[in-house]
Amino acid sequence: MTRIYAIANQKGGVGKTTTAVNLGAYLAAAGQRVLIVDIDPQANATSSLGLGASQLPRSIYDVFSGETELADVITLTNRMRLDIVPSSHAMAALETEAVETIRDPYQRSFLLRNALTPTLHRYDYILIDSPPSLGLITVNAMTAAQGVLIPVQSEYLALEGLGQLLSTIDKVRRGLNPALRIVGILVTMADMRNKLSRQVEEEIRKYFQDLVFKTVIPRNVRLGESPSYGEPINAYAPNSAGARAYQQLAEELLIRDGVMSPTSPQGAVA
Repeated sequence: MTRIYAIANQKGGVGKTTTAVNLGAYLAAAGQRVLIVDIDPQANATSSLGLGASQLPRSIYDVFSGETELADVITLTNRMRLDIVPSSHAMAALETEAVETIRDPYQRSFLLRNALTPTLHRYDYILIDSPPSLGLITVNAMTAAQGVLIPVQSEYLALEGLGQLLSTIDKVRRGLNPALRIVGILVTMADMRNKLSRQVEEEIRKYFQDLVFKTVIPRNVRLGESPSYGEPINAYAPNSAGARAYQQLAEELLIRDGVMSPTSPQGAVA
């Protein structure tokens, strides 16, 4: 069974790309076949894995525009069992172009889902790195996915706009993808020395309860450095606090999904 999760939040800078890349890397390290689909026009997941978006012959844009099949765009990374569909800056024009060429709005929402279908058998997990918006590209991610993983920054105004995201998820569920669910809410960029950071986490857990992952991603310099080296955190700084957190997140997700037993020894995802 292939699990397809969109990583989404319309707020920028909350750790969507960091989570897509590093969760994907640890799932792959656990033996899962993982595909990261970068649909953000900024192409940060692509560059975070050492690929220059401007130097690649094809990207997800070519798939959306009907120029090629998704299987022809899948690119190997230097991590075993971890592949990526790269993005490009051309994705910024996609919404306007799609409105002009595809008159049916319902059909426009299924572009990614239709593109992914022929390749599902090749992967255990597909993680979709979405842009910081709730436009057509993100709606495509939610229509293609079984669930949404929501990173929420542990800072003031962290919950601002989250209601709009939840409303969009509900609309997609009712109109496009009845199976869509919230996989979990992930607290990111946390500094537990900071009283406000602790209070924000408490509020998130109080409101969303079991939807919130037990794992908390700390504010960590190594996590910020690793994209510039084109490596996930388990390759760049495997002993850092950020690495340990994403390792724990991968284990927690695998347990939630029934892939790993809760009795597995801690640190089973190397």
